[in-house]
Amino acid sequence: MVPLFADRADAGQQLASRLQHLKADRPIVLALPRGGVPVGVAIAAALAAPLDLVLVRKLGAPFQPELALGAVVDGVEPQTVLNQELIAAFDVGPEFIEAAKARALTEIERRRQRYLGGRPRARLVGRTVIVVDDGIATGATMAAALRAVRAAKPARLILAVPVAAPDTLERLRPEVSEIVCLAAPPELDAIGRFYRDFRQLDDAEVVALLAGAQAAAASPSPA
Repeated sequence: MVPLFADRADAGQQLASRLQHLKADRPIVLALPRGGVPVGVAIAAALAAPLDLVLVRKLGAPFQPELALGAVVDGVEPQTVLNQELIAAFDVGPEFIEAAKARALTEIERRRQRYLGGRPRARLVGRTVIVVDDGIATGATMAAALRAVRAAKPARLILAVPVAAPDTLERLRPEVSEIVCLAAPPELDAIGRFYRDFRQLDDAEVVALLAGAQAAAASPSPA
């Protein structure tokens, strides 16, 4: 198949064209690192919106770390979403889940310090909030992220994603006010197939992208 997106920035630009109706709401864009950050940067720039992060980590299955048994997301009270069907299929006990959660929270704290330092977080109460990633497969990570954001009481919660599995979108639909998705193929075997460039980002690239977005937001708009 011909990829739909050159890279994550291109996907963000294409998404931004479908999100222009929200610009008047002065939304806040929240990206899931690492892959969601370039997508979020492009959307935030197009909507003249502030950009922040949702720090979330999947709980990988034994010997298949990319398969999410669930996910945990940062917060005063960390939110956890579990896929009980997969947990039963892998015959995973509570000790495994608790150990995976502990590792995830350790990595979340490392990323918070690396990516955000002491920067104040965006206040979401009463705002229109757009949560973005570079794609959604099983949806465990995104479900945890959306649950945590909803707890902050935004006025509207929008899920924006370049590509996602249709059944996953249906499971997530009750969590949000609106979903904007550019492609929902019936068989989604690999998100990377929809991108020409889907290389993994490192921490330094994420920090640079966030610094660039912050500098752009602080710059006065041209007359």
